Amino acid sequence: MTFLPLRVRATRSGDMLCVNDTGSFFATTTRLLDRLGDNQLTPSDLAFLKAEGHAIDPQDRLGDVAYLYNLAERATFAEQLDYLILVPTLRCNLSCSYCQVSRAGLNQPGFDWDDATLTAVLEMLDTLPSPRIKIEFQGGEPTLRPDLIRAVIERCERFEERQFVICTNLQRVDDEILALFERPDLYISTSLDGDALTHQRNRTATDSNTDLFLHNLKAVIDRYGPHKISALPTIDPTAPPDIDTLIDSYAGLGFDSIFLRPINFQGFARKRHSASREQDAAWRAYHERFVRRIIERNWRDRSTVLEETYTSICLRRIFQPGAERHVDLRNPNPLGIDYVVIDHDGTVYPTDEARMLSRSGVIDLSIGDVISGWQSEQRDLLNAHASNFDDPACQRCTYQPYCGRDLVDDISRYGRIDMPRLETEFCRRHLHLFDFLFELIYDNDPATRYSLSRWLRLDSNPERLGARYT
Repeated sequence: MTFLPLRVRATRSGDMLCVNDTGSFFATTTRLLDRLGDNQLTPSDLAFLKAEGHAIDPQDRLGDVAYLYNLAERATFAEQLDYLILVPTLRCNLSCSYCQVSRAGLNQPGFDWDDATLTAVLEMLDTLPSPRIKIEFQGGEPTLRPDLIRAVIERCERFEERQFVICTNLQRVDDEILALFERPDLYISTSLDGDALTHQRNRTATDSNTDLFLHNLKAVIDRYGPHKISALPTIDPTAPPDIDTLIDSYAGLGFDSIFLRPINFQGFARKRHSASREQDAAWRAYHERFVRRIIERNWRDRSTVLEETYTSICLRRIFQPGAERHVDLRNPNPLGIDYVVIDHDGTVYPTDEARMLSRSGVIDLSIGDVISGWQSEQRDLLNAHASNFDDPACQRCTYQPYCGRDLVDDISRYGRIDMPRLETEFCRRHLHLFDFLFELIYDNDPATRYSLSRWLRLDSNPERLGARYT
């Protein structure tokens, strides 16, 4: 019998969580681990390990193939370029204190695509071999240049599958913008930091701007329904809003997903919110209370299932490898291959956070430009370190099969990529989150099992979400 290597971590409940390289897991006691270490497994032990995919009979060729398939399914393989973030303008009509990209002023010249950049973007779109395309228009405030948005969308008519997202502060919603919103393949992404006072303090600054935002937000929801619009809050982790108030702000508008995002240590936030460099235990406790409150509300009123978006993404990383393409949590995390960012001046970046670091003057992480291309030494250098497979701390970590690698986050916070993994905010954040998720997975409370099943997109509640052996 061949036993697959197990990574082991003590859970909050006192169990031992065992995970193999494919991400298959079970909870047990130290007694089984002692028997395994002493080569004293009972027939019952062997039967369990084999049934759960942790032991393979040498004669079982199908079992070998299944193991290799499951192992490959955990790894990210970059395919054709089909996901673009486009920044037609860096100008903005607001001045948020935690702006991540150090936006340009509304009337500043030189921060929009020029004719050469637009032409290069359109010609690049013509060369893409993929039958599908997803494009996010970001900024700045992209609705300041609807003509550029329209030119890109019209060039994409040849793709069999198309999805467009306009990330907007909803300060401008006129007939020209509504004509874009009417497209069934176009979605709206905005920010909502909670109630009106919180949103005004963080973003809109004046009563008139706040009233305009809320009017436009409600108008587009009434016109298209909440499923065409996504919103997310940016939270100051040192002073987070009341949990129920924040949830009510979203649920009251028909939203069923809340991405609890702390201020990103980028752009203007590096100076104005320097405490955002690291999140402390108080923020992690707030996040747990937030998720548990959603679970309570889902059980009490099952007409709508609310979720905290990133918690759901990580949950699906555990159970459904390959189902999520969240670009900050892939392993390896390919840079500049299937996803790129094209800035207002045509410069190409591997991620939006890389663009933010360059804009802030921290480090130039550009990999090329849209005219001459981006198959560059800079891109190759980043990709040489874009995996957690070789990191000694990750190799020992129970959660390695579910986790990823974010070079740009490490550079932003520490100015280097070789920080000891356990000392990074990325690692601390995900260790806590996966600890919490496995606590929920092994919680027999029906309310917890109900929400987790819905977040996994299951139609019913299984008797158990995780195997246990005692």
